[in-house]
Amino acid sequence: MKYVLIGLLALMSVACSQSTVTEAAEPQTDEQKTLYAIGIALSQQLQVFALSEEELAFINAGIADGVMQRPSKVEMQVFGPKIKELADARVAVVSKRQSEASKEIIEKAAAEPGAVKTKSGAIVIAMTPGSGPAPKATDTVKVHYHGTLADGTVFDSSVERGVPATFPLGNVIPCWTEGLQEIKVGGKSRLVCPADVAYGDRGAPPNIKPGATLLFEVELLEIVN
Repeated sequence: MKYVLIGLLALMSVACSQSTVTEAAEPQTDEQKTLYAIGIALSQQLQVFALSEEELAFINAGIADGVMQRPSKVEMQVFGPKIKELADARVAVVSKRQSEASKEIIEKAAAEPGAVKTKSGAIVIAMTPGSGPAPKATDTVKVHYHGTLADGTVFDSSVERGVPATFPLGNVIPCWTEGLQEIKVGGKSRLVCPADVAYGDRGAPPNIKPGATLLFEVELLEIVN
């Protein structure tokens, strides 16, 4: 959770300079847009807390007091160390919620005809059989892929970019390392990646929440020499 602490320190040092935090007007100038972009960038560090609007108001108040160098309303020596405790607790809640929401999807995919479950729990369902060789874990592959969350939200897609991706199979999430070895060149498969073989309890903020199951359609174009 080190990145959370870094993000919060950044929030205290660079954000809002208003004494009272209110909803900002639409940014007009380049400088205003850049300041707004800072807020968006820093907000990504807070995704792990799954904040309500009421809770966000307390963070905004802390930012304003810190930036304006007003006296703190809490003892930082006491409550500063509790930041990580709160982050860990919130991550556990979000991860459990995501895992429960994905359980039915995983079970349904595993029951599909021809579904292959790897030793770590990734599920591979052939869409179009390939006629070439299958890669090894040490190979580099070129693929087209389309990745969505369980609710259908697209979080990454080489198909939409129109440019295939090339990478070593040993440098990706376990679901891909194992799942791609079940696809032959020229083939296309669906990969269902439970959190344990994807990004686990840490997620990949801001798009992939802790405990999220990921769904991919992957076409293996080439094993790269």
